[in-house]
Amino acid sequence: MCGIVGYVGPRDATPIILNGLKRLEYRGYDSAGVAVFNGGQIEVRRDAGKLSQLVDLVGKSPINGAPGIGHTRWATHGAPTTRNAHPHLGSSGRVVVVQNGIVENFLELKDELTAEGVVFQSETDTETIVQLVEHYLAAGMGFVEAARKTFNQIQGANVVVLMSADEPEKIVAARIGNAGGVVIGLGEGENFLASDTPAIMEHTRKVIFLESRQMTIVSRENVRVETLDGAEIKPQVHTVSWDPVAAERGEYRHFMQKEIHEQVRALTDTLAGRVDFGKGEIRLPDLKLTKELANRIEKIYITACGTAAYAGMVGKYLIEKIARVPVEVVIGSEFRYSDPIVTPNTVVLAISQSGETADTLAAMEEGRRKGGILWSIVNAIGSQAMRVADGYISMQTGPEIGVASTKAFTAPLVDQYMLAILLAGLRGVIDDKTRRSLVADLRLVPDLAGRALDTEADVEKVAHALKDIRGCLYLGRGINMPIAYEGALKLKEISYIHAEGYPAGEMKHGPIALIDEEMPVLCLAPKDPWHEKMISQIQQAKARGGVVIAVATEGDELIQGMADHVLWVPEAPWMLSPIVTVLPLQLLAYHIATIRGLDVDQPRNLAKSVTVE
Repeated sequence: MCGIVGYVGPRDATPIILNGLKRLEYRGYDSAGVAVFNGGQIEVRRDAGKLSQLVDLVGKSPINGAPGIGHTRWATHGAPTTRNAHPHLGSSGRVVVVQNGIVENFLELKDELTAEGVVFQSETDTETIVQLVEHYLAAGMGFVEAARKTFNQIQGANVVVLMSADEPEKIVAARIGNAGGVVIGLGEGENFLASDTPAIMEHTRKVIFLESRQMTIVSRENVRVETLDGAEIKPQVHTVSWDPVAAERGEYRHFMQKEIHEQVRALTDTLAGRVDFGKGEIRLPDLKLTKELANRIEKIYITACGTAAYAGMVGKYLIEKIARVPVEVVIGSEFRYSDPIVTPNTVVLAISQSGETADTLAAMEEGRRKGGILWSIVNAIGSQAMRVADGYISMQTGPEIGVASTKAFTAPLVDQYMLAILLAGLRGVIDDKTRRSLVADLRLVPDLAGRALDTEADVEKVAHALKDIRGCLYLGRGINMPIAYEGALKLKEISYIHAEGYPAGEMKHGPIALIDEEMPVLCLAPKDPWHEKMISQIQQAKARGGVVIAVATEGDELIQGMADHVLWVPEAPWMLSPIVTVLPLQLLAYHIATIRGLDVDQPRNLAKSVTVE
């Protein structure tokens, strides 16, 4: 969830960039850096650690000039060291880059560049971008065209910002997929660029939001926006309120909508510093999981409430399938009353966005009382669920303001997938090839999520068709069964429409009696091991006159011919498919609620953190 700030204009860029980065520091604080053009060359200052360390460094070794770009980082490739910190210079020192996202094909690009004699100075995927730009410059291309060709060659969801000493009057940036925002601030004889509006609000209220697969060339007097194919676009200029809450929402109507779209960035950050794609390894140091402990574990209880519990249900599939450890999911409010069988070889894994949920904390206390091993997956750093655990995984999603949880649902899915791989490796139940394959699939996650979110306009059309429904039945099987529960919960939470999630195979054991032309049925039917079974469920619902909304994999003509409405998702490895199948359900609930004129950020009777029973 890296923070990015850029400036083009007559003033010294360094203080503008550092002040902007302070407003974005929660988006990344394991390293930071700034690069400015000065005296015909690009100067860089960067350091590992928090932004304050960069500020101290600049104080001791001043750096002045313009234009400039800066960055705060959550590491995704390479340890949080000075040499891995952004910005990254190319081999010639004439081009510099900052990035937010993951270059999925960086290993292939790096191999190609290395074969041509390029020597890499860092362990990051980001450096491949700047080395590729310099490669095209050496072949005779201009800076903008070299940048465009590079943008079209890298794969994944990314925000990339470039600056060249040979064309110092401009900054070139691109948004590739939904990796995060690119906000262009319009000034008088100067312009700004950032990954979110708060970074530049003290300078301007007029902004342009870059859309997916668009790039911009920003100079003092002009901002040009193009597609990645080179077609010029006339962007819409927005006026952002000085109200800090409105500014934080940026281009979105509500925090919930913003947080739905922030999931690409949140998922990238969830991988940050934990996945070594080169070695095919997972690192979760805060979990304190050793080989001896991994082999001691006989059972895992996952305990949580609401949305977090449904994330835990997905985790049960992942951990049992990959690590072959028995898992039981128990609702937090029921755990201590069920007299669970907990031994010193039992893990109690609590999942909580706030880390202060009363029932979840009580379940952890019961696990401790019975001598179990306590783990937690928590979003709020320093919360009680994090403090009392023997080991933890931080979600790294950033603040979640909307009451209905979105990014704090998908992040734990990835956390548990990584936990399952680490546990399996330590227990010796998967071979090296399998582990590497599972780890490699994680590179796809941010881009898959971005592609699923790109369908929002189509989801909104379906929402208009369903805005007057009085109830809905959600059906799923296997690893997507919990997504039926979570989709139904989202609709209940913010639209106040009764919805019920159900195992699809149980439809004939009761719920089928509800199905008629007044009861829509939403079926999760991606191409996974349960695909054929879900087709049967759709046929049975249609036979009873039900209106079927299907979540299906792109290009599934069979589903398209059967369902009344289809919410398309990209094809994904089946164990990671819940990450993409839940996204259209979040969007569907959101748009139905907004069409009905409801307060989606603060729905009635609900609180963000349930700190009482």
